[in-house]
Amino acid sequence: MRRLPTLLLLAACFVAGFALTPPANAAAKAKIGIADQKPDMFGDQRFKDLKIKYARLSVPWDALKYDFNAQEVDAWLTQARAQGITPLITIQKSRVKPHSRPTVAQYTVELKKFRKKYPWIKNYAAWNEPNLEDARRPKLIASYYRALKLNCPGCKVLGGDLVDLPSVSKWVKQFNKYTNGKPPKYWGLHNYVSANRFSTKATKDLLKTIKGSQLWLTETGGLVARRSNSKIKLKQGTAHAAKVTSFILKTWGNNPHIPYIFLYHWDSTSTKDTWDSAFVGPDGNARPALGILKNYLRR
Repeated sequence: MRRLPTLLLLAACFVAGFALTPPANAAAKAKIGIADQKPDMFGDQRFKDLKIKYARLSVPWDALKYDFNAQEVDAWLTQARAQGITPLITIQKSRVKPHSRPTVAQYTVELKKFRKKYPWIKNYAAWNEPNLEDARRPKLIASYYRALKLNCPGCKVLGGDLVDLPSVSKWVKQFNKYTNGKPPKYWGLHNYVSANRFSTKATKDLLKTIKGSQLWLTETGGLVARRSNSKIKLKQGTAHAAKVTSFILKTWGNNPHIPYIFLYHWDSTSTKDTWDSAFVGPDGNARPALGILKNYLRR
């Protein structure tokens, strides 16, 4: 049978009432970002070639009180903005007084200063890894979240960037008791442990707990090396990291409840880094995981 020319076939479909669009329940592809505290990546042509438009930065709650902190943050954000990159800012503990926590009033004062200086930033997480060091402070972290929501109208505010500990769902339920009946519409998750074990359980369990809310993978990646005394044992190596990167992108890249995936991190600084899941080694050479990411973004 003779085939109709393409244009005639398309016209016939429209006349017949067929919609040539993906089905309504088709999963949307997650937006990919890089989480890294250093601005090095913005000057790396390999990063530019990926055309990634999202990046995450953790900022101490009192960063603008200290010149060294303020200069680092400003350098990162200036370069990000120059390249049209949308940042996600996660507020975290002080680098000067890491063992103390701000009052809600102190948190609010510094937040207002930051918002005034960077009014163009619209994505925030209220606190970094609150269910780890602040596991016994769900009420305090919830008060930070409420302050951030109040002082950042029109922003997307994540309740926090959680860690995939077995107790994470229990912690979220405790947190939600202090949100005045308005739990977060967005949460972040660092799912290194489960990802590096090629497991989906922790992430799926959390999705059930926050049903109706979005879950952003705000830090995730394949482990190349960990030089710490952690009791959690994980596989390591560049080949392993590439496999984990592929697993993350294939498993969560098309989940409609996970709109953002921030891979940590772009480059390592030395062979003594306590944590290394970078795409570029300290020698400046690309690792296999970068090829995995590049191929994924091409598709």
